[in-house]
Amino acid sequence: RIVLAGLTLGRSDPEATDASMDELARLVETAGADPVARVLQHRDSPDRATYVGKGKVMEIKTVSEALDADTVVFDNDLTPAQQGNLEEILKRSALDRTAVILDIFAQNASSPEGRAQVELAQLRYRLPRLRRSGRTFSQQAGGIGTRGPGETQLEVDRRRLMRRITRLESDLRRIRGNRATQSKARKRTSNRAVAIVGYTNAGKSSLLNHLTDAGVLVEDRLFATLDATTRRLQLPGGEAVFLSDTVGFIRKLPHQLVEAFKSTLDVAVDADLLVHVVDASDPDPEGCIAAVRTVLDEIGADRVPELFVFNKADLAPAAAARLVDREPGSVAISATTGAGMDDLLAMVGRRLRRQTIVARLLVPYARGDVLAMAHREGEVLEVDEAVDGWVVQVRVDEGSAGRLAEYRVDEQPPAGAEPDGRS
Repeated sequence: RIVLAGLTLGRSDPEATDASMDELARLVETAGADPVARVLQHRDSPDRATYVGKGKVMEIKTVSEALDADTVVFDNDLTPAQQGNLEEILKRSALDRTAVILDIFAQNASSPEGRAQVELAQLRYRLPRLRRSGRTFSQQAGGIGTRGPGETQLEVDRRRLMRRITRLESDLRRIRGNRATQSKARKRTSNRAVAIVGYTNAGKSSLLNHLTDAGVLVEDRLFATLDATTRRLQLPGGEAVFLSDTVGFIRKLPHQLVEAFKSTLDVAVDADLLVHVVDASDPDPEGCIAAVRTVLDEIGADRVPELFVFNKADLAPAAAARLVDREPGSVAISATTGAGMDDLLAMVGRRLRRQTIVARLLVPYARGDVLAMAHREGEVLEVDEAVDGWVVQVRVDEGSAGRLAEYRVDEQPPAGAEPDGRS
């Protein structure tokens, strides 16, 4: 049984605070607990010692005792000192939003990589919160031949956490290295990469399943997907792309999670196009978009071209139409019914073709290796034989076009150029 506590700061919009508290309630329910009350306070700034004012702390304590709540969850991050002070006054657990999100991630992590990422985030969160607690951190006796009384239990625990953090960071760096190698190998082929990003529970996994029969778990709950899943998808124009699902984002996503999940989020950084899925039925889609873009900026994916896809149009057709009008080149779909999928695939193809160059090459017959490079790095559209060699029409990205520049005899502007969203 959980009491929720929040703070409206300065001139903050009370409606935004209410929306954040509603989301916190959903997080608590997803974690398997029961939110039984809410307590809000308006202040110009958080209290340095207890986050909310001391009078409000006593009110929270009274409400918790009356409702037999064993934990209080605060909507923002608490410092270790604030958390300790609150637990001492409230005589019960005091947690913040980050702790709840970490708990949900720990429940949902299934792959070895996902579990390692969650554990790393949890240890980074726990490390500054180690503190003396009665005999748990009592002094240890020194060994024979040593000076002084030895280490405290606090120091022992901190060293163990640091050792484990170092091991996990090393493991995840190795995974990132493997992903980087795979990404380089993929970029040497003509296949492009598309990453599905968006707010948690926006329908990203449902979209991947509908397009590729990936069989990814789909549940109406927050953070049901933590592991990146990649499948091959054939576009209507014949191009093959690698389509990847990613972990969902959320407002106030803990920095520890962003850091820990960088090996998974690299699929968004390395993508040629981001399909940004937005729940059109959400009461605040603009807030969801802003939260996702904040994380994309943090991981360095803000320069990747972005295509907005407004999902659940069957539940909110008017809202979906309004959002499409506001974002030129976006698409309204329903991942459940399949509505709008043809438009989505056509738009993905056009957006990817915008990033390529159609070049005409004259390749001497003695340079079969150059013809092989054209096949390997691009999409060969046509090959004719001439007196001096092969006349090749190929669609390639700018990097490959530069490597083939010596053999270019003509070029065309990027195909499908049109103002259809952020790039």
